[in-house]
Amino acid sequence: MNEELQAGIRDIPLQLLKQKANSSNEALSACQTNNKKKPSLKAGNSQEVPTVNGNVVKAKSINKVDNGSAKDSPPLAKLKSKRVATDKNLNGTKSDGKGCKEKKKNGNILKEKGDIKHKRRKAEEHVEQQPKEAEIWFDDVDPKDIEAAIGPEAAKIARRNLGLETGQHKQSVEQVLVKEKAFEGLTRAVAMDCEMVGVGPKGEDSIVARVSIVNQFGKCIYDKYVKPTEEVTDYRTAVSGIRPENVKTGEDFKTVQKEVADILNGRILVGHALRNDLKVLFLDHPQKKIRDTQRYKPFRQRVKNPRPSLKLLCERLLNVQVQTSEHCSIQDAQAAMRLYTLEKKKWEAAVKNKSNKKNCKT
Repeated sequence: MNEELQAGIRDIPLQLLKQKANSSNEALSACQTNNKKKPSLKAGNSQEVPTVNGNVVKAKSINKVDNGSAKDSPPLAKLKSKRVATDKNLNGTKSDGKGCKEKKKNGNILKEKGDIKHKRRKAEEHVEQQPKEAEIWFDDVDPKDIEAAIGPEAAKIARRNLGLETGQHKQSVEQVLVKEKAFEGLTRAVAMDCEMVGVGPKGEDSIVARVSIVNQFGKCIYDKYVKPTEEVTDYRTAVSGIRPENVKTGEDFKTVQKEVADILNGRILVGHALRNDLKVLFLDHPQKKIRDTQRYKPFRQRVKNPRPSLKLLCERLLNVQVQTSEHCSIQDAQAAMRLYTLEKKKWEAAVKNKSNKKNCKT
């Protein structure tokens, strides 16, 4: 009996050990099942796992992974390493979440500053590339040629200096040909134009019907219709703009002739095909004081025409349309004067050089 009791007593520890082993296996299998259901754990939370003795033991917090080794939780360690790598890519150095955010913010600010500098530099380059008025010679260059060679900005400056355009809006013909608020009296140079009517059997011969004179600024200083000295057979209204009622009330020819001669005396006479105007007035003028826009060689070369019309010169050199319907002697005189002032410096220098050469030969 005693032997049986002793044998039973000896078997008790073995049974207890078996029970403990079984309970620990059950706990481990339960833990693995829970891990499969929940592969990731939220930081700061803990999970209670029953132990073999029935006591409750708290699982390690994920926050402790930072202080633990990579063996304790390999997946979290890999996640952290990825985040650190991202931080390196963004900022170039390791930093925690807060520092990384600040770095990103600073990085954006730096980028914005860089963009502003880039835009400012581009704007400065654009300003430097724009032509300045002092860099462009306007007196003898067609704005269309300037636009083709330099660009639209340079052409705009040229037209503005020539009085052809204001801002982006094209000016009227009068604004181009007449200087606003300028002197209205006699000047050293004047421009003259005459309108004629036809006389004779077929109206082929011409007599003067209107005389207009403008000063150097395009201001009209003389404009009179002339009574015909012969019977008019062709008023040429489509071109001359003259009608019978205009000449019937006109000034006497001799009076007009004398008044015009007094105005021209000692002055530079500007006009287009002036030989015809002087012929119908039976007047003469010193050749060295005549500035004929039809005979001026640089104009002829520029438009590639040996005898250019006033209309062609204005269209090409002034960018305005004249003589589109009936002619106006005031406007034609203004156009000739504007062409002269466009080239005045060079023209007068050429006349002076020619005169000096003649004096040297004599």
